[in-house]
Amino acid sequence: MNSHCTDAGYISVNKYGELLCGDHVEIAEGEDNSIVMVLADGLGSGVKANILSTLTSKIISTMIANDMSIEDCVATVASTLPVCELRGIAYSTFTIIHVTNNRTAEIIQYDNPHVILLRDGIHCEYEMKSEKIGDKTILQSKIDLLPGDVLVALSDGAVYAGVGKAFNFGWQRQNIIEFLEATYEKMFSPKTLSTILLEQCINLYGGTPGDDTTIAAVKIKKKEYINLLIGPPSKPDDLDSMMSKFFKTEGKHIICGGTTSTLAACFLGKELKTNLEYQNSDIPPTAEIEGVDLVTEGVITINRVLNYAKNYLEDNAYYIQWCYQKDAASDIAKLLFEAATDINFFVGRAINPAHQNPNLPINFSIKMRLIDELSECLEKMGKKINVHYF
Repeated sequence: MNSHCTDAGYISVNKYGELLCGDHVEIAEGEDNSIVMVLADGLGSGVKANILSTLTSKIISTMIANDMSIEDCVATVASTLPVCELRGIAYSTFTIIHVTNNRTAEIIQYDNPHVILLRDGIHCEYEMKSEKIGDKTILQSKIDLLPGDVLVALSDGAVYAGVGKAFNFGWQRQNIIEFLEATYEKMFSPKTLSTILLEQCINLYGGTPGDDTTIAAVKIKKKEYINLLIGPPSKPDDLDSMMSKFFKTEGKHIICGGTTSTLAACFLGKELKTNLEYQNSDIPPTAEIEGVDLVTEGVITINRVLNYAKNYLEDNAYYIQWCYQKDAASDIAKLLFEAATDINFFVGRAINPAHQNPNLPINFSIKMRLIDELSECLEKMGKKINVHYF
């Protein structure tokens, strides 16, 4: 165990006209503080390809996570996959990225475009050894990882992007590397980096992808603790305890809500400075308290963050808004989605009388549900979540 963690994210687009994606990504955790990500690309497209890739990725990720050999994995996959009636073969390519203790990565590749290693945003070559397993030529690599390293896996839909349109021979691996180096930002999560790369693939296809395309990435990052406080405690006597626990907890501190921020300022003996300038007309402006990283309005802002979180888990199309805009909801989204590895919610259960007005669309149950849903979304992103109620 160390002070770093492995973050993983992926995104896919279906071949134009297909309801199902022929690529599939599976992520599993091993008992030895490891994470396994498998990207599989089934033969053809549609339902059959989806079955082939899903079976392949699930079988391999489970077996590797349980410390079984690649030889056993390949043999099991070969004997399990259904045979395509048209072609008479059962075929799925795959890429395996197995990260142990956030320090070393074993990469196993079969017929997919080679994994790209970015170190400080610059492409680095790594050694690949070829091995024959049955009738398959497998490429194996072992890499000592450094904090900030990013490994990017691709299905072949990425290198076929632009064939006959933007490029004669598709978007070659070197072109993809150059694009990643040009667009790389240290803050980007694997999901956001994958989204940006996939978006470019779709653009090169002219908006109608000629093949299923998947981008999957893992990143080694330092653990980052984020603490978010929203709402006063249900019992006024618990206020000091709530504030004390919040501010003593390691990491950055976000306070949401007008009443909550006023109470926090009093607890700290600091002035609450309100910003009057709206960065986004839909989102109330931020405020400032010395010693607090971010102070925002409550329910309206968190509701927007929740919308961003739900979309992040889908096609992440809203990343352009929260990733580049400067407003309270975007600032929270960047901290929770991109920076955070561990998140602590400190939630006060006091009922705000202003929220009980039947003419307002906000009430106590809505606030609680927002936090519950946001916590669930963040857990699905791979964050470690703790919720403390007061």
